[in-house]
Amino acid sequence: MALSKINSIAIGGFDGMHIGHRALFEQLGEHGAIVVIETGYANLTPGREREKHTHYPIVYYPLDEIRHLEGKEFVAYLLMQFPNLKKIVVGYDFHFGKDRRYSHQDLKDFFAGVVCVIEQVTIDNDSVHSHKIRAKLQIGDIDGANRFLGHNYCISGNVIKGQGLGKKEFVPTLNLECYGFLVPQEGVYVTLTRIDDEEHYHPSVAFMGHRVCTDGSYAIESHILDMDVQSVQRATICFVRFLRKNQKYETLELLKKAIQTDISNAKKELFHLSL
Repeated sequence: MALSKINSIAIGGFDGMHIGHRALFEQLGEHGAIVVIETGYANLTPGREREKHTHYPIVYYPLDEIRHLEGKEFVAYLLMQFPNLKKIVVGYDFHFGKDRRYSHQDLKDFFAGVVCVIEQVTIDNDSVHSHKIRAKLQIGDIDGANRFLGHNYCISGNVIKGQGLGKKEFVPTLNLECYGFLVPQEGVYVTLTRIDDEEHYHPSVAFMGHRVCTDGSYAIESHILDMDVQSVQRATICFVRFLRKNQKYETLELLKKAIQTDISNAKKELFHLSL
């Protein structure tokens, strides 16, 4: 959509594209767009990952390019970018302009159109914020993170060569190199994995952490359940549930048994979720 056709915008960082963000997007009309202010700290939905979670066009502005603007200058900049702008949607804690000294009240003074301010969104009396989702992921609270997100947390990356032990000794896995994403706490997870450009997701179990039973290196691995995949270039892992923490086993035989238990538990979890 051409910028000249856009008449409403939602402004924010929108890392995670969580349910609080979607409350803003619901106020956009047919010719709405999302304006992302890139701070450089987004690691839930870095870069264009946000586009997977909305049908609205997204326009990106690096913070360093606009942080020097005073309040009126910022609004003038928006009107120059979006000449047909009639409505701006922001969150209750939105601040803008030089040193973030301006609030949504100032926005109402500077902008002649409609300014829609969305109050905080809560779940069980807990306000939804990206930093809280990060904190949940870092302790393996996938259920809590996904509840705040409104979707399964996902990471994407290129498939790289692993140790080679999986297919020989244990089960075949896809080894991923994921740049820019926050990786959850080390451990084993029930997951869904998307391969290359396929539209559907395969049931899977994933491990991320240091290979304490072998070479000690850090790995992100996904085992696709009941399917042998080969020649994969890129994959997306979506986290459904935390199974267990990373732990060391004294023998490879004990590790094999643990992996088979993980697979069995993952199948049970995914079966119950599909009912």
